[in-house]
Amino acid sequence: MKRCFGTPGIASGLVLRIFQCLFASASIAVMAASSGFSSATSFCYLIAAMGLQVLWSFGLACLDIHALRVKKNLQSQILLSLVVVGDWVTAILALAASSSSAGVMVLLDRDSEYCKVDQQLSCSMFQISIAFAFLAWSLLAISSHTVLWLLASLSS
Repeated sequence: MKRCFGTPGIASGLVLRIFQCLFASASIAVMAASSGFSSATSFCYLIAAMGLQVLWSFGLACLDIHALRVKKNLQSQILLSLVVVGDWVTAILALAASSSSAGVMVLLDRDSEYCKVDQQLSCSMFQISIAFAFLAWSLLAISSHTVLWLLASLSS
């Protein structure tokens, strides 16, 4: 069995999951610390999607830690099928939330110039939170692609 980067149950998979969790947590923390984020539904959706990603990534990181401690192989078709479905669902939600928040940010900043007029909004904080969300999504996309490829190789 091939053990490529990001495979569940190995150290690189654990590192990938930890960074997913950290970037998603940072996105939530920065957005929650900014003022006026509740003025746009997409920012609230971003917090919800990143919260789901934190829970999913943390749960899989715990599974990876357990597998590394007891030297358990996590490459079964049933487990990998569950991980693939969970990864792809959270990846789609994270990408949708990040993209919609980035679109609202463009609308607020460039089209309406609302950020320049209203000093109550923390537009730079919104941008940092969205950047963290895209980083978390990119790591999730890497791991979901790896697990999907691994599942396909197990099936054949």
